[in-house]
Amino acid sequence: MEWVFDGGRPCLDLVNTVRERHEDGRELLTDPAALAEWLRLMGFAVTEASAGELSAARVLREAVDKVLLGEPRSADVLLVNEMASDAPSPWLRYEDGKPVKELRPVSVVAALGALAADTIDLVTEDIAVRICAADDCGLRFCDASPRRSRQWCSMARCGNRAKARAHYARTRKRD
Repeated sequence: MEWVFDGGRPCLDLVNTVRERHEDGRELLTDPAALAEWLRLMGFAVTEASAGELSAARVLREAVDKVLLGEPRSADVLLVNEMASDAPSPWLRYEDGKPVKELRPVSVVAALGALAADTIDLVTEDIAVRICAADDCGLRFCDASPRRSRQWCSMARCGNRAKARAHYARTRKRD
Protein backbone atom coordinates (compact mmCIF):
# COMPACT_ATOMS: atom_id res chain seq x y z
CA MET A 1 0.00 0.00 0.00
CA GLU A 2 1.24 3.51 -0.69
CA TRP A 3 0.70 5.02 2.74
CA VAL A 4 1.82 8.61 3.19
CA PHE A 5 2.23 10.23 6.59
CA ASP A 6 2.83 13.85 5.60
CA GLY A 7 -0.20 15.37 7.31
CA GLY A 8 1.70 16.36 10.42
CA ARG A 9 -1.02 14.96 12.70
CA PRO A 10 -2.60 11.50 12.97
CA CYS A 11 -6.10 12.80 12.17
CA LEU A 12 -4.83 14.35 8.92
CA ASP A 13 -3.03 11.16 8.00
CA LEU A 14 -6.40 9.43 8.37
CA VAL A 15 -8.00 11.97 6.02
CA ASN A 16 -5.15 11.34 3.59
CA THR A 17 -6.14 7.68 3.22
CA VAL A 18 -8.25 8.93 0.32
CA ARG A 19 -6.00 10.05 -2.52
CA GLU A 20 -6.78 12.16 -5.53
CA ARG A 21 -9.73 13.92 -3.88
CA HIS A 22 -9.51 16.52 -6.66
CA GLU A 23 -10.81 13.82 -9.00
CA ASP A 24 -13.13 11.04 -7.84
CA GLY A 25 -10.85 9.95 -5.02
CA ARG A 26 -8.98 6.71 -4.57
CA GLU A 27 -9.69 4.71 -1.42
CA LEU A 28 -6.70 3.23 0.40
CA LEU A 29 -8.68 1.73 3.28
CA THR A 30 -9.96 -0.95 0.94
CA ASP A 31 -10.70 -3.65 3.50
CA PRO A 32 -10.41 -4.37 7.23
CA ALA A 33 -6.86 -5.68 6.82
CA ALA A 34 -5.77 -2.38 5.23
CA LEU A 35 -7.29 -0.45 8.15
CA ALA A 36 -5.49 -2.66 10.67
CA GLU A 37 -2.20 -2.24 8.78
CA TRP A 38 -2.59 1.54 8.65
CA LEU A 39 -3.42 1.73 12.36
CA ARG A 40 -0.36 -0.38 13.23
CA LEU A 41 1.85 1.91 11.12
CA MET A 42 0.37 4.85 13.05
CA GLY A 43 1.55 3.19 16.27
CA PHE A 44 -1.71 1.68 17.48
CA ALA A 45 -1.35 -1.87 18.73
CA VAL A 46 -4.32 -3.40 16.90
CA THR A 47 -4.35 -6.95 15.62
CA GLU A 48 -7.29 -6.92 13.23
CA ALA A 49 -10.30 -4.87 12.21
CA SER A 50 -13.85 -5.76 11.25
CA ALA A 51 -15.98 -4.58 8.34
CA GLY A 52 -18.03 -2.47 10.76
CA GLU A 53 -14.87 -0.82 12.13
CA LEU A 54 -13.72 -0.11 8.57
CA SER A 55 -17.03 1.58 7.85
CA ALA A 56 -16.74 3.60 11.09
CA ALA A 57 -13.20 4.67 10.17
CA ARG A 58 -14.32 5.89 6.75
CA VAL A 59 -17.25 7.84 8.19
CA LEU A 60 -14.99 9.37 10.86
CA ARG A 61 -12.42 10.28 8.19
CA GLU A 62 -14.95 12.31 6.19
CA ALA A 63 -16.28 14.03 9.32
CA VAL A 64 -12.72 14.90 10.37
CA ASP A 65 -12.04 16.38 6.93
CA LYS A 66 -15.10 18.61 7.12
CA VAL A 67 -14.35 19.69 10.70
CA LEU A 68 -10.72 20.56 9.95
CA LEU A 69 -11.57 22.46 6.76
CA GLY A 70 -14.16 24.50 8.65
CA GLU A 71 -17.14 23.04 6.79
CA PRO A 72 -18.71 20.74 9.40
CA ARG A 73 -22.33 19.81 9.73
CA SER A 74 -23.62 19.33 13.25
CA ALA A 75 -23.63 15.56 12.60
CA ASP A 76 -19.87 15.71 11.86
CA VAL A 77 -19.12 17.49 15.13
CA LEU A 78 -21.36 15.08 17.06
CA LEU A 79 -19.61 12.07 15.51
CA VAL A 80 -16.14 13.40 16.33
CA ASN A 81 -17.22 14.10 19.91
CA GLU A 82 -18.86 10.70 20.36
CA MET A 83 -15.88 8.82 18.95
CA ALA A 84 -13.43 10.89 21.02
CA SER A 85 -15.17 9.60 24.13
CA ASP A 86 -13.68 6.18 23.28
CA ALA A 87 -10.13 7.56 23.28
CA PRO A 88 -7.90 5.81 25.79
CA SER A 89 -6.42 7.65 28.71
CA PRO A 90 -2.77 8.52 28.22
CA TRP A 91 -0.09 6.49 29.95
CA LEU A 92 3.01 8.01 31.46
CA ARG A 93 6.39 6.53 30.69
CA TYR A 94 9.93 7.83 30.93
CA GLU A 95 12.32 7.97 28.01
CA ASP A 96 15.90 9.05 28.66
CA GLY A 97 14.80 10.31 32.06
CA LYS A 98 12.07 12.54 30.59
CA PRO A 99 8.31 12.02 31.01
CA VAL A 100 6.48 11.07 27.83
CA LYS A 101 2.71 10.85 27.33
CA GLU A 102 1.85 7.69 25.44
CA LEU A 103 -1.47 6.49 24.07
CA ARG A 104 -1.63 2.72 23.92
CA PRO A 105 -5.00 1.71 22.51
CA VAL A 106 -5.33 -1.91 21.54
CA SER A 107 -8.79 -1.89 19.98
CA VAL A 108 -9.79 -0.29 16.70
CA VAL A 109 -12.55 1.63 18.51
CA ALA A 110 -10.00 3.11 20.94
CA ALA A 111 -7.65 3.97 18.06
CA LEU A 112 -10.45 5.76 16.20
CA GLY A 113 -11.29 7.53 19.46
CA ALA A 114 -7.70 8.75 19.70
CA LEU A 115 -7.90 10.05 16.12
CA ALA A 116 -11.14 11.87 16.92
CA ALA A 117 -9.54 13.37 20.05
CA ASP A 118 -6.57 14.48 17.94
CA THR A 119 -9.05 16.22 15.62
CA ILE A 120 -10.46 18.18 18.55
CA ASP A 121 -6.95 19.12 19.68
CA LEU A 122 -5.95 20.26 16.19
CA VAL A 123 -9.06 22.27 15.38
CA THR A 124 -8.72 24.18 18.66
CA GLU A 125 -5.01 24.97 18.21
CA ASP A 126 -3.45 27.83 16.25
CA ILE A 127 -2.36 25.60 13.38
CA ALA A 128 -3.69 26.05 9.86
CA VAL A 129 -4.86 23.01 7.93
CA ARG A 130 -4.10 23.31 4.24
CA ILE A 131 -4.69 21.35 1.07
CA CYS A 132 -1.59 20.68 -1.02
CA ALA A 133 -1.26 23.22 -3.85
CA ALA A 134 -0.12 20.60 -6.36
CA ASP A 135 -2.84 20.11 -8.98
CA ASP A 136 -2.55 16.34 -8.79
CA CYS A 137 -2.39 15.88 -5.02
CA GLY A 138 -5.00 17.20 -2.60
CA LEU A 139 -3.47 15.83 0.61
CA ARG A 140 -4.21 17.75 3.79
CA PHE A 141 -1.41 18.94 6.08
CA CYS A 142 -0.68 21.14 9.09
CA ASP A 143 0.88 24.48 8.31
CA ALA A 144 2.66 25.62 11.43
CA SER A 145 5.17 27.69 9.47
CA PRO A 146 5.79 31.17 10.89
CA ARG A 147 3.94 32.94 8.06
CA ARG A 148 1.42 30.16 7.44
CA SER A 149 2.62 30.04 3.85
CA ARG A 150 3.47 26.38 3.34
CA GLN A 151 2.08 25.20 0.01
CA TRP A 152 2.87 21.52 -0.39
CA CYS A 153 2.18 18.42 1.67
CA SER A 154 5.79 17.37 1.14
CA MET A 155 8.66 19.37 -0.25
CA ALA A 156 10.34 16.12 -1.30
CA ARG A 157 7.37 15.04 -3.40
CA CYS A 158 4.91 17.74 -4.50
CA GLY A 159 7.12 20.76 -3.84
CA ASN A 160 9.99 19.28 -5.82
CA ARG A 161 7.72 18.39 -8.75
CA ALA A 162 6.22 21.90 -8.80
CA LYS A 163 9.63 23.54 -8.73
CA ALA A 164 10.90 21.21 -11.48
CA ARG A 165 7.88 22.05 -13.68
CA ALA A 166 8.40 25.79 -13.11
CA HIS A 167 12.10 25.48 -13.94
CA TYR A 168 11.32 23.51 -17.09
CA ALA A 169 8.76 26.14 -18.16
CA ARG A 170 11.26 28.99 -17.60
CA THR A 171 14.08 27.29 -19.51
CA ARG A 172 11.74 26.31 -22.31
CA LYS A 173 10.69 29.96 -22.80
CA ARG A 174 14.34 30.97 -23.23
CA ASP A 175 14.92 28.48 -26.04
